[in-house]
Amino acid sequence: MDISLVLPPEPDDRWTLAQQAGVHHAVFHSLEIGDGSRPYAYDDLLRIVNTYRDHGIEPAAFEGSVPLTDKTRLALDGRNEEIEQFCTLIRNLGELGVDVVCYDWMAGLRWARTSVTTPTRGDALTSAYDDGQMRRGPTPPAAKRTTEEDLWENLEFFLDRAVPVAEEAGVYLSLHPDDPPISDVRGMPRIVNSVEAYDRVLDLYDSPHNGITFCQGNFSAMGVDIPSTIRHFGDRINFVHFRDVDGPADDFVETWHDDGPTDMKAAMDAYRDVDFDGPIRPDHVPTMKGEDNSIPGYHIKGKLFAVSYMKGLLEK
Repeated sequence: MDISLVLPPEPDDRWTLAQQAGVHHAVFHSLEIGDGSRPYAYDDLLRIVNTYRDHGIEPAAFEGSVPLTDKTRLALDGRNEEIEQFCTLIRNLGELGVDVVCYDWMAGLRWARTSVTTPTRGDALTSAYDDGQMRRGPTPPAAKRTTEEDLWENLEFFLDRAVPVAEEAGVYLSLHPDDPPISDVRGMPRIVNSVEAYDRVLDLYDSPHNGITFCQGNFSAMGVDIPSTIRHFGDRINFVHFRDVDGPADDFVETWHDDGPTDMKAAMDAYRDVDFDGPIRPDHVPTMKGEDNSIPGYHIKGKLFAVSYMKGLLEK
């Protein structure tokens, strides 16, 4: 396993702190470049990847700003062009030796929280979700004309085109669960929300390059046993988000990594049992004293705490 951190594509103090904590692998998100476009061209990605490597950091996975929107998820105009852009990204990352790409199939609101200022241990701030509060908001027009089967058909259409490209490029696609993993958010259906749903996803295109981002917090919210579910998916897990939540999918709070209901040591043991050797990163950390909460879940102090905790689990 390669413990990794989300690090920006330009060096700053976070790079130094990560290396001081013994982390030498990065998960990176693309940023807009001068002309407002996303840097999916080979030369733009080459610069980013070489900047990491020139500073002793190996880019282990790409996630976040992948070129997938509701054009693809909802089969809107421009879908084919967007899928081709995604495939271009895969080819270029494969050429550069970045072999994991994380994406999601959340249409509409996507990552949904009702609070990012919920106090937790020591008055640190974390995020929470309350489905009752969320449902009082407006239903997006697209939700009224979208069904679960629409999303399944569109996902199969995408996989049929993207997975062969990933196989040729040596890149492992890693589908992130719906967050939160519930049936719908304000009327927009969600389909990647259970173990059974993932079994269906993996059957749609049976290839190691059609795999899972095992986001522990989401699977915990599904109410499953984390270690046994890791063993269930085995070598189809291509990427891990190490985190935990307290509560069910429709009413939960993000926890400190050492303070949630999941047996995190048993989870680490399960990854070892299935010979997982990909990137694993802490996710959704509390915002600590002195941090401004401008990027909830991703400030550096909580991530460094989580890295130390993860290292301790791996050494036991």
